[in-house]
Amino acid sequence: MIKEYRKTATIKAEQFNPDEYVPEYVFNNLERVPWTTSEKIENMLSILKTGEPKPDWRIKTIEGDMKINPGDWIATGVEGEHWAIADDVFKKTYEEVEAK
Repeated sequence: MIKEYRKTATIKAEQFNPDEYVPEYVFNNLERVPWTTSEKIENMLSILKTGEPKPDWRIKTIEGDMKINPGDWIATGVEGEHWAIADDVFKKTYEEVEAK
């Protein structure tokens, strides 16, 4: 039988904006070779416009490196672990609480 559950832990979160600040556990994986055709096209267009490949932002998580996009949220759990949450999912799932 399926039961309903609610998360009970409070997390800390910040919205990722690489133009303002890049935390030490986020990195630009420039050595990664694009795998899809759309990624290759995006990189070619970025190189033509800026002279640089499109950034491939990644976050170090306990499960390995995870892609993160500007505007996504970086969550920090109760054990200090980090993970990325897409903006639309974050807004549907979390609400701000008063700091203790």
